[in-house]
Amino acid sequence: MESSLELCASLQREEWEVLESIYPDCVSSDICDGILKLQIPVELPEAAEIAVIDDLPVQHSGASHEATASHISLSHLPPLLLDILLPPTYPNTAPKIISLHATHSWLPIKRLSVQRRLLELWQEGDGVLCSWVEWIRSAQFLHDLDLVTTLNREQMIRIHHPSPRLLVPLLTAYDTSTKSAKFSQNSYECEICLTSIKGGRCILLSCSHVFCRSCLEDFWKLCIKEGDVGRVGCPDPKCVKSGREANEEEVRRVITEEEVRRWKWLKEKRAIEKDPSIIHCPVPLCQTPVPKPANTEEGSSWERLRTCPECGYSFCAYCRRTWHGPISDCPLSVTESFVMEYMALPEDSSQRKTLEMRYGKANLRKLVVRYEEEQALKSWLERSTMACPNCHVHVEKSMGCNHMTCARCGNHFCYRCGEKLNAKNPYEHFSRKGHPCFSKLFDFESIDDEWQPVEGFDAMI
Repeated sequence: MESSLELCASLQREEWEVLESIYPDCVSSDICDGILKLQIPVELPEAAEIAVIDDLPVQHSGASHEATASHISLSHLPPLLLDILLPPTYPNTAPKIISLHATHSWLPIKRLSVQRRLLELWQEGDGVLCSWVEWIRSAQFLHDLDLVTTLNREQMIRIHHPSPRLLVPLLTAYDTSTKSAKFSQNSYECEICLTSIKGGRCILLSCSHVFCRSCLEDFWKLCIKEGDVGRVGCPDPKCVKSGREANEEEVRRVITEEEVRRWKWLKEKRAIEKDPSIIHCPVPLCQTPVPKPANTEEGSSWERLRTCPECGYSFCAYCRRTWHGPISDCPLSVTESFVMEYMALPEDSSQRKTLEMRYGKANLRKLVVRYEEEQALKSWLERSTMACPNCHVHVEKSMGCNHMTCARCGNHFCYRCGEKLNAKNPYEHFSRKGHPCFSKLFDFESIDDEWQPVEGFDAMI
């Protein structure tokens, strides 16, 4: 009998050592008088859909309503706490489960079922502790307890609980803290400096790319300082190509609060610049962006009306002066026509001299100079640039192909004809036979005009 007990004690010590070596995080205390405590976290194979269902549906007027469910996506569930008593004759005798408790009580109605299934895994003469831990840790027990349902080839874990509103934040917080702890314990290679660094000094972006904090901080600070807010995102080439930008939570983890304010201001400024209908309030101390009024008939005179939401100033979108009503002509057009009439008058005419005496010759000259400059600019824009068909910003090409991408709105267009191009296949425009831009992706100039015959060169030969 004593030899049998010594053999069982030896087997228990051996199993305990194996358990400590394979699952060190699950062993919460040393074995004492045959009593051991296990804290077994539940690791889901991948981010799983969790439905926390109200186990106590509300009753109204004698009629029960269907239970509501809160849906969340998690990679970890809080651990199950096991208090186990190993009798002296274990593993020949079944172990006894003193208590089983789920952290945050997320498994209130299935604890007895878990205990029963745990005891069913024991076979006489064999250790069962490692099997218990793996059965719970791998989330296999959720399948065996029919807590996992499959809908449209996607699996969902259903957890019944009397108070989902209290449980859901606890499950989410535990999943976040567990991910953060695991990330901090491992080492990762920064894709910028190519150095292996501990996770505690790295940043994991939502696109799953990892960079060390110092590299990402230097890069984002430089972009914000230079006003290139579109590059404040993942520096990975694939993310840069797709135009992925960082969200506010990621930015706040890397840079200072003052730089976050500038980053937000730059994003607002970029959004305003992309909308050609937005005009800044002409009041010098205001300058609030004023959008185009909604539900305004296109082409009507009321389309010129703008009212600043900050200071309440109403002004004309054309001349930036106080709103002059929909019937009166805009002073800008009156000024242009007035200058043209003044320039058409002969210099020695009495009508011209009368206008100069009334408005001042110097003032009229300023109007003429401004008008001529505007006309020269308009002529140069028409001759040397092409307007974006989306936001009407003029683009000048110095070299390269005729496929253009607007720096303001990102629209693709042809520099030769101004036609909007398909962003997914912009070069199709230059491959359509019969089109004026066919085979005109590049404009080649003849070099014959650049070479002039040298006088006497033939005679030298």
